Amino acid sequence: MVEEIYDVIVIGGGPAGTSAAIYTARAGLKTLVLDKGLRTGALGWAEAIANYPGVPGEITGAELLARMRGQAESFGAAYVQERALGADLEDEVKSVWGSEGYYRTRTVVIATGSMGRTGTLPGEERLVGAGVSYCATCDGAFFRDKQVAVAGNGEEAAEEALLLARFASQVHMLVPTAGLNVSPELEAQLRQDPKVTIHLATHVREIRGEQQVEAVRVSEPGGAEHELPVDGIFLYLQGRQPITGFLEGQVETTESGCLAVDESQQTHVPGVFAVGDVLCTHLRQAVVAAAEGAIAGMSIERYLSGRERLRPDWS
Repeated sequence: MVEEIYDVIVIGGGPAGTSAAIYTARAGLKTLVLDKGLRTGALGWAEAIANYPGVPGEITGAELLARMRGQAESFGAAYVQERALGADLEDEVKSVWGSEGYYRTRTVVIATGSMGRTGTLPGEERLVGAGVSYCATCDGAFFRDKQVAVAGNGEEAAEEALLLARFASQVHMLVPTAGLNVSPELEAQLRQDPKVTIHLATHVREIRGEQQVEAVRVSEPGGAEHELPVDGIFLYLQGRQPITGFLEGQVETTESGCLAVDESQQTHVPGVFAVGDVLCTHLRQAVVAAAEGAIAGMSIERYLSGRERLRPDWS
């Protein structure tokens, strides 16, 4: 059990979550951001941003996020590379846990975005826990000296593939796009690892096996399909669905799975706020998400101090 209690835990380090962290940290609140990585969210995938106020010229999404993160850290916010797997939001002191640790906090900001998948692959649900996994940190050791596949093209998938290479005899990285969306340094690590084989423009069509994963059916460039024998598959595929599964129904959602908030960005759960694409209420623009993060940050300072009105940051 971790004794340290934060004032704020932000789940998600995109423009909405990081803006919230900038405001809470600058207000003197002990702030922790759980972030899967600069290139795992929608903005991190962007190759060129040219319309963000105050940033002239073109900049990649990852570079813009790095600047924002640096600003949050300069005010005292701490970042942990972490994927939230669950949360307990009912008590006054709330809990969030992931593959790397267990964290306690007085308030939570949900900024996990909307890149979750809307559906599952044939065979996926039936074989979860029997070779289908979503966390190499959690399950990698079970695949020692076995062949595994990793499906995805972002930094999270790449880092998990490298971790799996410590255990597995062979790691097949199945990339659905024509290239990897990772830093040059990370791509170099993947290509230099003798246990990792990268399959570009390769889509997983089905996961096969009776009691355990035995193979995956994939389609390669040109549409040809074949089976790839593996003992497990780790899925890091992206979609357009709000990422709320780790909440396990504790926060009210719409029929489409989006979170509902009031004018202060607070959900129906006291002390739990939500910002960004997880709300599905605005154009997918970084500046709009950042504005919601700023509102949430100031609302949290008001909530923890017990004041009724927001305090203008520029006064």
